[in-house]
Amino acid sequence: MTKIPRIVEQMRSSPASVRYADLFKVCVAYFGVPRQSGTSHAVFKTPWPGDPRVNIQNSRGKAKPYQVHQVLLAIDRMEEKDGSEEDEAVEDSE
Repeated sequence: MTKIPRIVEQMRSSPASVRYADLFKVCVAYFGVPRQSGTSHAVFKTPWPGDPRVNIQNSRGKAKPYQVHQVLLAIDRMEEKDGSEEDEAVEDSE
């Protein structure tokens, strides 16, 4: 198992004990380079309209649990969207 899926698994099982550095790695892997960093917050753009950002904050080396939940929701939404696009492509090819 690669490192990112392992971190995501840890995030799901124990969101209160996630290190900020690990959450940052996951966000870069899923959302790309943050549009804002170097301050107390890192802001990542998401591919959908509406509230198109994920905001994370370092709290003494740990990630804030509510922000871990927000990142997990965004990841689930991205994976759901990717799955539905793949399903549409399979239906179109039939």
